[in-house]
Amino acid sequence: WMARYCLNLLEMALTLAEHDPTYEDLATKFLEHFTYIANAMDHCGIWNEEDGFYYDVLQLPGMAAKPLRVRSMVGLLPLAATMTLSNETLERLPDFAARFRWFRNNKPHHAANVVHNHSTGNLDGWLLSIVSPQRLPRILKVVLDEGEFLSPHGLRSLAKSHLSQPFVLDLGGSSATVGYEPAESTTGLFGGNSNWRGPVWFPLNYLLIESLRRFHHYLGDDYRLAYPTGATQQCSLEVIACDLSTRLISLFINDKDGRRPIFGSVTRFQNDPVWNQQLLFHEYFNGDTGEGLGASHQTGWTGLVAKLIADRGNQL
Repeated sequence: WMARYCLNLLEMALTLAEHDPTYEDLATKFLEHFTYIANAMDHCGIWNEEDGFYYDVLQLPGMAAKPLRVRSMVGLLPLAATMTLSNETLERLPDFAARFRWFRNNKPHHAANVVHNHSTGNLDGWLLSIVSPQRLPRILKVVLDEGEFLSPHGLRSLAKSHLSQPFVLDLGGSSATVGYEPAESTTGLFGGNSNWRGPVWFPLNYLLIESLRRFHHYLGDDYRLAYPTGATQQCSLEVIACDLSTRLISLFINDKDGRRPIFGSVTRFQNDPVWNQQLLFHEYFNGDTGEGLGASHQTGWTGLVAKLIADRGNQL
């Protein structure tokens, strides 16, 4: 999250620098902070080369670091720390461009893993990203798998494969298990009315859709992946982002049977012509069916569906 925060501030500083050159110093500072954080992440063992995924790492005194091989939203969040930087922007900000060049040349061990140059596709410029273009297809292979994260109504917060293959941690004589739970939590671990082990959450989905579009801006239309994973069709990252948006929007739209997924088995909302029009903005959604769960007026983040609809326009 801190890396994403630094990129947000970097973008803001670059925008302000267009009108006030003093902000170029601030932009340089946020660039440095981002690369330091990203470099530290790359050296603390959270990337698993064998699995091609990011995991939490447990570090206890006197013990070797132990990766917790749970395919959760933890492994997806590095995708959110992504930004493109065009050469046109650098030309307009010569002081920042000089510092950017100095940083790449004099601190290559910090910049090499997160600053990537590109001159094809849709962008003549640079990508600042924790996830390199080389790692991207390995992570997305899992993310876009219908047996893992991809559901009919967005990306799950925990891979569905953990339903049949729960993660078990044995430590100090005790055992802890993480399994796929698509709806409400079966324990009081999350306060009794919340769950991050399977349901679809809007904030994460929105950030990942945004990031896929940034990667597409950098890599271009020729960069294509099988979508969903295992399919014969190859899609650009922009097409994939649009489809993920459609899946999220479908939570609120009548399906072919005239039922809105968010209303689940609530007969009054599904069948009554008045109640059926009273849409709710649930906190999170069943990872299999799309039924709305948790707080029913969570407009603080589920209201982002309005932005997705606006972005899609008449494509729906």
